[in-house]
Amino acid sequence: DQRDLDGPEAWGGGTGNEEIVVGIIDTGIDYNHEDLQGNIWTNSGEVPNNGIDDDDNGYVDDYYGYDFANYDSDPWDDNGHGTHCAGITAGTGAPDFAYVGVAHQAQLVGVKVLDEGGSGSFATVMAGMEWTVDHRHDFNIRAASMSLGGPGAIEWTSSEEESVNRMGNEMMREGVALFIAAGNSAVTAQIGTPGSAEDVITVGALDKNEGDPGENPIAVYSSQGPT
Repeated sequence: DQRDLDGPEAWGGGTGNEEIVVGIIDTGIDYNHEDLQGNIWTNSGEVPNNGIDDDDNGYVDDYYGYDFANYDSDPWDDNGHGTHCAGITAGTGAPDFAYVGVAHQAQLVGVKVLDEGGSGSFATVMAGMEWTVDHRHDFNIRAASMSLGGPGAIEWTSSEEESVNRMGNEMMREGVALFIAAGNSAVTAQIGTPGSAEDVITVGALDKNEGDPGENPIAVYSSQGPT
């Protein structure tokens, strides 16, 4: 509920720029969900308006992002986590509009890097991050969300974690504001990659049920710094 996050104060009279696209680097997006379908980025029109014709039909009318878990152009969410994050970011609030996303006029593009079990490899996470940077001008991606982290996947080594962090810093340098979950380890000094990257914006969890009205203390399960 954005009323708990002081959303109206943060908006300052606005509701998110409809020309801005946010990449959800996660398990994909249910782009048919009634709360999201109004804000899903679509590349409509004849080629070469934006240069992407994913099914060679002469039009770019059915492109929602990319799926690096299955390596196709359909970032359908078969887990639910990415859709949840997309709703927090830019859900319209439909059908009753009681709860809306933080920037509920921004648009969304799905970058699926995690499978139906919510797991992913170093390679797929990196591929999704690189794709987001490479397509930032095609989609006007100005921000991205990554509610994932390591160490978690057992194949990740310290050098691979450092590579993911470098890619996060590169995304910021290229103009994609990258917001990353701190994690749910419930202790300090447990923020892993990519939230431990120096230049990204790492976000902990709040608990609206504790503290004085108007205050949102850190949730007991939230990871905390230092990295």
